[in-house]
Amino acid sequence: MKKPLFVAALALSSTLTMNVAHAARDYINVVGSSTVYPFSTVVAERFGKSTQFKTPKVESTGSGGGLKLFCQGVGVQFPDITNASRRIKASEVKLCADNGVTEVVEVLIGYDGIVIGNSSKANQMTLSTKDLFLALAKEVPNPNGTPTLVENPYTTWKQVNSALPDSKIEVLGPPPTSGTRDAFAELALEGGCKQIDWIADLSKKSKAAGKAGDAKLSKELKNQYKSICHTVREDGPFIEAGENDNLIVQKLNANPNLLGIFGFSFLDQNVDKIQGTKINGFEPTFDSIADGDYPVSRPLYFYAKKAHVGVIPGMKEFLAEFTSNKAFGEEGYLTEKGMIPLGDDVRKQVKSDVKTLKSLTL
Repeated sequence: MKKPLFVAALALSSTLTMNVAHAARDYINVVGSSTVYPFSTVVAERFGKSTQFKTPKVESTGSGGGLKLFCQGVGVQFPDITNASRRIKASEVKLCADNGVTEVVEVLIGYDGIVIGNSSKANQMTLSTKDLFLALAKEVPNPNGTPTLVENPYTTWKQVNSALPDSKIEVLGPPPTSGTRDAFAELALEGGCKQIDWIADLSKKSKAAGKAGDAKLSKELKNQYKSICHTVREDGPFIEAGENDNLIVQKLNANPNLLGIFGFSFLDQNVDKIQGTKINGFEPTFDSIADGDYPVSRPLYFYAKKAHVGVIPGMKEFLAEFTSNKAFGEEGYLTEKGMIPLGDDVRKQVKSDVKTLKSLTL
């Protein structure tokens, strides 16, 4: 169903723009990623204290949930900005476009590591991405060595890898709507999955079929590969713990046998309670993530509606604050909160694109 006519007219009619602005809210509404939430909240608080504008309202809904809300339409009843711990998907761009959200400003703000951690009271774990895949994927290669899949039979870490402790696999993680879950599947699970030759061959064959012009076969193989590598088991060892990373930290502190999945910033803020697991030999540290050595790291974004700039008070100024050197710069206050900053050249480009309100292109 088409949105009301004022949605399309909003960006075109200055008279209606003024009426809408004065008739509804006078603050910025931000939704989205639980990982970006603490960074966005700090910017919002500083923005509210240092300008004449009201402090933006920031909600943690998860990346997928935030983008779904964001893409519902243009107008003051819809969010102005959504945070995301992954890049927007083509299907979400289409949802936005179908609902009249046709001009979206994409803002890359920095990087974050996805930590697999446990209580500081317990022994530090050392895992590989292959260990993580075998422990947490729904289907894994048959233990008999044949190139076939079976429902994941592993219940202890020692069964996955004889060098690991003989303890139960119990991992608290985010739900499917979370960008952290998406990134964990892509970086950690797939990172281990593609180390298994016959599964990696599916991806190679998909690319070969695409080059040969067989789009149907290419898509089938790609979907098969992604299904194997990205699907998390649902039989108990992986425990969905919602979008509240603080709750995961509390549960880890209460039960030393648990592992949890969360953003690096939460590890950075809770080093007295939890510790990061070494992945492929690298600890999740500021330097290892910034250098690209730590294998489970991802970019952080937020998305803003161009049509709301000039309608919702303070939109342009908030975007400028978030992308200022004092905020997301190499020594900015977001870095102090655990965000890994962008390189100088990328940061300059982001600032330029935000200043001109450059629309997203995929």
